[in-house]
Amino acid sequence: MKRIIIVTGASSGIGREFALQLARTRQCDEIWLMARRKDKLDGLAALLEAKARVVDVDLSGEQGVSRFASLLADEAKRAGDGLVIDTLVNNAGFGTYGPFADTDLARQLDMIGINVVSLTGLCHASLPFLGSGSRVINVASLAGFIPLGNFAVYAATKAYVLSFSVALAAELADSGVFVSTVCPGPVDTEFALVASNGARERVVDGKSPGAVVRHCLRGIERGERVSIMAVKWKFKAFMSRFVGRYFFARHSWINEKRPSR
Repeated sequence: MKRIIIVTGASSGIGREFALQLARTRQCDEIWLMARRKDKLDGLAALLEAKARVVDVDLSGEQGVSRFASLLADEAKRAGDGLVIDTLVNNAGFGTYGPFADTDLARQLDMIGINVVSLTGLCHASLPFLGSGSRVINVASLAGFIPLGNFAVYAATKAYVLSFSVALAAELADSGVFVSTVCPGPVDTEFALVASNGARERVVDGKSPGAVVRHCLRGIERGERVSIMAVKWKFKAFMSRFVGRYFFARHSWINEKRPSR
């Protein structure tokens, strides 16, 4: 029986931290590091040594899901006596700052392709290889709790991830598969650089990706299905229940402009 860990978006930030920390805390035969930047994956693989398998692949959209499913099917054939996914981390994704009308449509649709379509498809393709004790960790965002002006599509994709993941957790609970949803606020990663198209290098008051991942993994051991690390983030998530959705979308549209080029 071959046990593997799969981390998508593993080339940097939260995905990289998940790979490093899972390598130390979980027993497995192999860790699949999945992303498009092979040079970054190679550097991470060198740290993980023999356990690491670099898979430089575009997972976006239905084609990405098909590539992923084919990789699993081929590996299952090679394993012979069975393949088990110990942990699947769906971290691949990105955001884009700016008004919806002024943002390139193709990029917005690509965002939906990776943040929503890919995550959903990878979960489904993994189901036959999940067993009792397996974990699925889907990376959502604090933005998923309420609509955001100047961040409309991204917030909507993360609202989907949060809703889908909690429902999936309920459906898989009897099988012994644990589903966790990570909902971070600002984290010190490359996210802002990509989202702003180079206009903002880092977010303000970004938390450590290592701390976010540690909090998530410890929370899983305590049975926490939604992981929100900072007290301020927890307060915002809680208060989102009492704020009108249109009101906050309008407020963020007027008062929370996000830099972009």
